[in-house]
Amino acid sequence: MSVMEEQGQIQIHTENIFPIIKKAVYSGHEVFLRELVSNGVDAISKRRMAAMAGDCSEGDEGAIRICVDREAKTVTISDNGIGMTADEVKRYINQVAFSSAEDFLQKYKQEDDAIIGHFGLGFYSSFMVAQRVELVTRSARPDSEAVRWSCDGSPNFSIVAAERESAGTDVILHLMEEELEYLEPARIRTLINTYCDFMAVPVQLEGETINKREAPWRKSARDLTDQDYIDLYNYLYPFQGDPLLWVHLNTDYPYNLQGILFFPKQTGRADWEKGEIKLYCNQVFVSDSIKEVVPRYLLPLRGVIDSPDIPLNVSRSALQTDRRVRSIGSFVAKKVADRLRSLKQDDPSAYAEAWESLAPFVKIGAMEDEKFADQVSELILFGTSAPAGTGDEADPVGANGNCYTTLAGYRSRLPSDNSTRILYSTDDVAQAGALNLWTAQGAEVLKLETVIDTQFIPWMEQRHDDLKFQRVDSELDESLKDDDSELADQDGNTQSETLRSLIKEALANDKVTVQVQALKSEGAPPAMILLPEQMRRLNDMGALMEQRLPGLPDHHVLLVNRRHPLVEGLLKLKSGSVLVGSAESSPTERLSRDLAVHLYDMARLGVGGLEPNELAGFQTRSATLMGDLMQRGL
Repeated sequence: MSVMEEQGQIQIHTENIFPIIKKAVYSGHEVFLRELVSNGVDAISKRRMAAMAGDCSEGDEGAIRICVDREAKTVTISDNGIGMTADEVKRYINQVAFSSAEDFLQKYKQEDDAIIGHFGLGFYSSFMVAQRVELVTRSARPDSEAVRWSCDGSPNFSIVAAERESAGTDVILHLMEEELEYLEPARIRTLINTYCDFMAVPVQLEGETINKREAPWRKSARDLTDQDYIDLYNYLYPFQGDPLLWVHLNTDYPYNLQGILFFPKQTGRADWEKGEIKLYCNQVFVSDSIKEVVPRYLLPLRGVIDSPDIPLNVSRSALQTDRRVRSIGSFVAKKVADRLRSLKQDDPSAYAEAWESLAPFVKIGAMEDEKFADQVSELILFGTSAPAGTGDEADPVGANGNCYTTLAGYRSRLPSDNSTRILYSTDDVAQAGALNLWTAQGAEVLKLETVIDTQFIPWMEQRHDDLKFQRVDSELDESLKDDDSELADQDGNTQSETLRSLIKEALANDKVTVQVQALKSEGAPPAMILLPEQMRRLNDMGALMEQRLPGLPDHHVLLVNRRHPLVEGLLKLKSGSVLVGSAESSPTERLSRDLAVHLYDMARLGVGGLEPNELAGFQTRSATLMGDLMQRGL
């Protein structure tokens, strides 16, 4: 039956919905190419299935061809898929496409950037860039004739008989003047590489196939080598080096999902808000912002998640409450935990080596997700001062020689009288004095980090209410002090009391508590700053909230080691000043005070407690003090 020329109006209620499409549905005009190529791939797939059922001819191997005509200012997207009859054009193009368009737009027009995918209105995305669109199509079913559908962006269309030798569809876009950038082959190539790179059907431009076609995540993990994973990572994220490890995702129940996620090496640029995982739908790129799909703590992972079961034509707020989407997020988190567990069991050294980069994901994930915390509780490592393999649990050692332990491993080595105290340090340099005191007495110290562990330690204490974490410089154990008795002078004061009074007077600061002790370790410093645990935590939390580095709290403890030669010299100097006179203006008295202030300055300097504007004064005072001491010695 021949096609009769026909004219009519597209069956929609809005007088002219095309401006709404251009402004309200799609955030970027470039996705028209994604939509049209996707439609072509669907048509090829439908022809393959219909041919298997004997309903139409099989035809040549499926392919999408894109042609650019600069003179005519047209871009043509052609496929050799199942095509359409005149009746199917009327049904699919004129009616179905807009059966619910008004409700769709009305529901989401109030939300900025609310729609993350728009499959379904795909064909009409052509009008974002074209002033007129022609559709030349011929069905692959027997005895079908070609038809040409044309529309100028108004509700009016026309259908006439056309010529097309083989089955398939051509979509011819007559571009608007302001959209002529799509006549550039380089622009087309970039869009195909972005949106359609992993489609199974070849996409050809000027006779050359420009998409990769193979999507490794759609294959079985058994069919991929380590190099296949590394090659995919380097292709998706060029110049980023190789990944640490990867997780292959594949499930078809209760939803269909494939993907490959990579742990990147630590670079300091992790994005915890937007993420770098790419979302695909049936191998078509949709978005690189999927914070509604995966838990926040996994956003800095990289790779691909491909699922037709993630609803695309919905608002982001609806995604966040969608039960199926939440289930997908839980599935991804569990697979990540399973992968980490298998690595720790199979290759503890490799796990330890990667821990520095893994730690932020695992710790933040544990704090934010109770279920994930249960899954990774035995996978959390801490650097330790203990030698590798100490005690009942063999602890892993990284390639850099750093030793690690789990919380269970640490607790197994605690003495029974201190079985609930967890000693830790966060800075080997700033806390070196206190750290060395503990380790010299055989205590094991965990080596934690500063930023994340400010929150992680309190969380651990809540989870293990029988434990108490104590930083090495918060207070000193009696085992570090020498409790030998002191002789009192003629006024009844011990050496410790004399030193305490001298330093307290010299500092003239009621916020500094001065303590004097005899410390056991020969390498103990003359003085150190001690920061009570809870006070320091409050200070660190305030700094984190204000996005600044934590400074030295106003209230702190200055611990003076009376066994250090410098402190012993100060005591002798003080005794000498008493013999020659007690006047405050005597040179010896002033020197002893300057030396006391110098002890405090050095202790502050060791913990980063001297502000930049105080360093110049410290240098001046130090030079003056050294000069005075040299004069007394010459």
